[in-house]
Amino acid sequence: MSSNHNSLSSNTSSITKVDIGLVEFVTLMALMTSLVALSIDAVLPALSQIGADLNITEARQTHLIVSLFFIGMACGQLYYGPLSDSKGRRYAIISGLIVFAVGSLVCMYAESLEVMLVGRIIQAFGVSGPRIATLAVIRDKYEGEAMARVMSFIMMVFILVPMLAPIFGQTILFWFSWQHIFSSFLIYGSLIGLWFFIRQPETLPREKRLPFSWSQLWISSKFILTHKLVMFYTLSSGTIFGAFLAYISSSQTLFQHIYDTGELFPMYFAMLAFSIGLASFINGTLVMRLGMRKLCTWAMFGWLLFSAVLTASCLVSGGVPPMWQFVSLLFCAFFCIGILFGNINAMAMQPLGAMAGLGAAIIGSISSITSVLTAVFVGSFINSSITPVAVGFLGFGCVSFVLYWKADKP
Repeated sequence: MSSNHNSLSSNTSSITKVDIGLVEFVTLMALMTSLVALSIDAVLPALSQIGADLNITEARQTHLIVSLFFIGMACGQLYYGPLSDSKGRRYAIISGLIVFAVGSLVCMYAESLEVMLVGRIIQAFGVSGPRIATLAVIRDKYEGEAMARVMSFIMMVFILVPMLAPIFGQTILFWFSWQHIFSSFLIYGSLIGLWFFIRQPETLPREKRLPFSWSQLWISSKFILTHKLVMFYTLSSGTIFGAFLAYISSSQTLFQHIYDTGELFPMYFAMLAFSIGLASFINGTLVMRLGMRKLCTWAMFGWLLFSAVLTASCLVSGGVPPMWQFVSLLFCAFFCIGILFGNINAMAMQPLGAMAGLGAAIIGSISSITSVLTAVFVGSFINSSITPVAVGFLGFGCVSFVLYWKADKP
């Protein structure tokens, strides 16, 4: 194992000496982080077919295929964060992609819900490597508003994946079986990993690496966990993303079962994802001038406003508002989410400096656990009505806003 690691380390330091350009860097980082979105969203159109093949009798059990993915990520981030700080960003990314491939194989050959969920957790554990280490790479190269700007442009490219992933999954189902969705993950992960390995140099020099030790882990973790600004922004992000995750994990039920959109579901999903991408682009052009805090404040108020209108619409219409109202309000609310995603994580990461890997791990882990608990709670009420989604948006949006507002208050 040691010799393999030494070989990998020597390769990672000698593959390239020249840093890649901004356009290629943004594209590569976006495609690397989009592996998470692809793993979630491409599976959505197949949930009914997977449920039928695995003899799942309760539709809400299939939501676990999405929500438990984030539990695997929460655990994986705690592992890959310190690993990327001690052995380098490239080592964490490549090893994570290997674990992701193993999880994809388990899902491909799953014959029960339990095996499928194990495979999804392994998948998520592995994909945490690229997710965490790419955040650390970005933090190594940029900080402050410049980091938020790069994150926004990465989000703009990244959003193409959740826009196209359900269409991609639906297309595979048209020609093949759901197992081929997981085989496509293997191909995508291999290609993006090869591109990264060849083109992106290590951003954490050997002299700045933190040798792993339990005492150092405790000291660094204590600093992060007791940092008020970091924790409040993290919990705020996790809470509002949990409400959003409740929508994602139940989106097939909402569109195909409640609104009966049939095979048009991926098109509606893509249209709403486009809202997030549009917001990320606009955020990238404004953040250097207006600052992260001001944009986030506007976005928080916007989220609460549109969530309140959606809740009122649900109450007036008996739980199922006209589809044009539902989609229009979600489009506006998700625009606000696009502003928040690019900024609030950057604000949480800003004070962490050299411990960016561990910081990204703890922030990501706490945010993931918070979001899963929120999503599972909201999802447990979703049956034949939109009201639980709307109330979840509004209620947890209020909690998120309070945490966000108190973050930088004395």
